[in-house]
Amino acid sequence: MLNKSRRNFISTASLAGMGLLLSSPLSYAAKNAQNYDSLKGKKILFVYGGWKGHEPDESVDVFVPWLKSVGAEVVVSNDLDSYVDNKLMDSVDLIIQSWTMGTITNEQQKGLLTAIKNGAGIAGWHGGIGDSFRNNPEYQFMVGGQWVAHPGGVIDYSVQITDKDDPVTKGLNDFSMHSEQYYLHVDPNVKVLATTQFSGEHSSWIDDCVMPVVWKKYYGKGRVFYSALGHVMSDFEGYEVFEIMKRGIRWAAESKYAPKEKWVSPVYK
Repeated sequence: MLNKSRRNFISTASLAGMGLLLSSPLSYAAKNAQNYDSLKGKKILFVYGGWKGHEPDESVDVFVPWLKSVGAEVVVSNDLDSYVDNKLMDSVDLIIQSWTMGTITNEQQKGLLTAIKNGAGIAGWHGGIGDSFRNNPEYQFMVGGQWVAHPGGVIDYSVQITDKDDPVTKGLNDFSMHSEQYYLHVDPNVKVLATTQFSGEHSSWIDDCVMPVVWKKYYGKGRVFYSALGHVMSDFEGYEVFEIMKRGIRWAAESKYAPKEKWVSPVYK
């Protein structure tokens, strides 16, 4: 049973997806940065499970109502065998995965990666795709990064919007977080949209290190979107955190329909 606070959040998320939260000072910029009808009629596979600390069950309650409110057809699964259902995988426009750690079989991985190579998009956040299947480097090659540490655990830190022209981050300002600050091993061939800077308080040797937080990339024909934010579902109560994820989902869901984007020199700062 959802508590009152989570019910209120889910209701607010659904309204935001329909563009009804006009009181937000960033609403105008958000509307002009994204096509709010772009998920209508899209088929989305939402796969959840793995380590419970990242609240995979609760993620269904937060994201699926919003997806349905903007017209998406959503298939919800807590079984990685969904990836070996060829008919299903051929039909989806987007995969959203919230599955931290765990293991994936060769057959399951092949089904997932083949669908993305053929043009399905994938989107996810934090450990849900950035710390899944630690023994599978080809999967990590697809994501574009892998979690390795969060020095200090849950701490205060800031996120800097480094690409102010991309539709995913256009009109958004830098913001503060109280959550895990992910230290990742990152593919240099990603388009970085936001970063964070580490202090040396918890690990002295990474003082001043600039780390990607939000990126997009391709794997074969498929669009891949990742945000390191979202350790727990309450993190998505932050406007920017949820807005970035919603926009990234919209971008990835266009994978089969939009021309491939070109960016020349991916840079972190």
